[in-house]
Amino acid sequence: MAAPQSTEWRTVCEKFRLAQELSEVESRKDPENNPFRSKYTARDLLKEILCSLKKIHIEEGEADNEADGEFRQMVDGEPGSECGKACTGDSPAGLRATRLAVVQYCLGLNHIETEELSAGEQHLINCLKLIDRCTTTRENVSLFIQARNQLGILWAGRDEIEKAQGFLEIAESMYLLYMKEDGQPPLDLQDYFVLEGEELSQQEKIRRFEMAYTHTLYYLAQVYKNLQQYERSGQYCHSTLQRQLEYKQFVPLEWAINAATLSQYYIAKTRYMEARHCLAAASVIASLAGEIPSEAAAKESDAECEKREELLQKRSEIARCWIKYCLNLMQDAKKLLEDNVGELDLDRQEELKRARQNEEEDKEKGRKSAILFGSSDTFDSICSLEEKVSSMLPLDFEEARSIFLVGQSYVAQAEEYFAMDGHVTDHIEILQDHSALLKVLAFFEQDLERRCKMHKRRVDLLEPVCKDLNARYYLLICRQLQFELAETCYEMMDLKLAVADKQDEPDVHTIKKFNHLCSSSMKYYQMFLDSIRSPEGKFPEKLEEDLLRPALVAKFRVARLQSKLISSNLAAQLENLNHSLESYSFIVQYCEENPEAKKAVETELELSNEMVSLLPLKINRIRSKMASCN
Repeated sequence: MAAPQSTEWRTVCEKFRLAQELSEVESRKDPENNPFRSKYTARDLLKEILCSLKKIHIEEGEADNEADGEFRQMVDGEPGSECGKACTGDSPAGLRATRLAVVQYCLGLNHIETEELSAGEQHLINCLKLIDRCTTTRENVSLFIQARNQLGILWAGRDEIEKAQGFLEIAESMYLLYMKEDGQPPLDLQDYFVLEGEELSQQEKIRRFEMAYTHTLYYLAQVYKNLQQYERSGQYCHSTLQRQLEYKQFVPLEWAINAATLSQYYIAKTRYMEARHCLAAASVIASLAGEIPSEAAAKESDAECEKREELLQKRSEIARCWIKYCLNLMQDAKKLLEDNVGELDLDRQEELKRARQNEEEDKEKGRKSAILFGSSDTFDSICSLEEKVSSMLPLDFEEARSIFLVGQSYVAQAEEYFAMDGHVTDHIEILQDHSALLKVLAFFEQDLERRCKMHKRRVDLLEPVCKDLNARYYLLICRQLQFELAETCYEMMDLKLAVADKQDEPDVHTIKKFNHLCSSSMKYYQMFLDSIRSPEGKFPEKLEEDLLRPALVAKFRVARLQSKLISSNLAAQLENLNHSLESYSFIVQYCEENPEAKKAVETELELSNEMVSLLPLKINRIRSKMASCN
């Protein structure tokens, strides 16, 4: 905008430039014992600018006495909300009001940055009172939006989410209305304090204005998330990310992590094409941060060490999101394909394959145009990465295996940073995800022996960690591992049983393997149950709600396993059945004493009642055999 060219005006412009430099650049160098030194100096300069504006205003004789009185109030920071008549934003009065409002805005921001929130809020309100008296034009629309953005952030920080929402939604509607009715590059705040010929370029004005609106969308995404409007929050997150790429307003690693996080929202909604696109974009944009320095380079320089640490961490976090993508895609397919006993329903499989042929292609074309990330620099790379993994639910072993292999490759990448040494919890979660990938892949495998080998890999992954982990410090994780190992051995036992049923007479090796799996499963179930006992070794009379079903299921399976052990020795058979009866009886007795537990284990309780009736008969038969042998 045109500005006075007097010596005093030049001084004002120089002070404004210096205040900006102090706030945005020099403040980063402030000492720890005086962290706001530059901010305070910038504040003094801004206050001087307010005084100078008054003087310039009077010298130019642009106001009558009434306006001068109003101007005096503005300088003192106490504007009246109703005084004066409305004016257009591009009139001399409107421009003077906006110039004052810019300084009030900068003072508001300054106070917020120095943690003086109430004072900051007052300056921002003063800013709005000044410009709210004017019509919205290209001269003030950017300030309208930025002031409301800051008030939105302020109220969100106070957990007044609905107040924040009000400010931010007005900012959004102002942008949309301005773009509809005008759309020309508006003035930036800096334009009010530059000399003629030093104005920002049109391109830079557009960039700054669009950045302000991008911030509006970003903060609205957070607000809607806090209001539990997750669908809306996801849409605003996506728009924010798209705009950041379009206007090149992003830090690669930060953008990549936000995109990867958004992918988890889409996964929860089973929108796998969108999730894959977010993850592919995250991986490509993260690569713009540069190569990971070698260990040797990191040892030579602190800066290289920090860069290596950050890059490894962020890329490993993105890899973990890819693992979740592959795992959830396969698990959702399993839910669709399994019959009422958890096996692959072949008829359902064929039906889904026929239905999928045309459906998915049309759906993908329709949805993809609305969600694409990337610029001409990155678009091809993102598409290329997307092509390496499907976004459709796998319907057979080969499709599932291709997704599994992608997930497994990201397991290796995630473990580069989240190693056992220093990241115990994260490392074990990655191992558990790897185990879950193998488990769901096994569902698609029709060959029982090969399926069994996949479960054996799960045991090999988890068993060493379970043995080494200190239950005193990692009790919950130990319980998770014990239960999963028990379940895995239990599943392998059932598979070996199915294989044995196909043989006329199981050989010694098969029996030995079968019994080993039974014993291993019982061992881990018992370790889980023992972890629930008190320090004195007493089992609780009443189980906590989160342990109720797992503990009773563990007891039920131990009972079943004890009765399944194969032995030609009658005494051993009798001992196993007696132990089995004790475990079944425990479940029945616990549910009688705690009726509310029945709902948690309806099926197991029904079978336990049956076994409590049947096992004594079997035990008596063995005792009779033993008596006749003697």
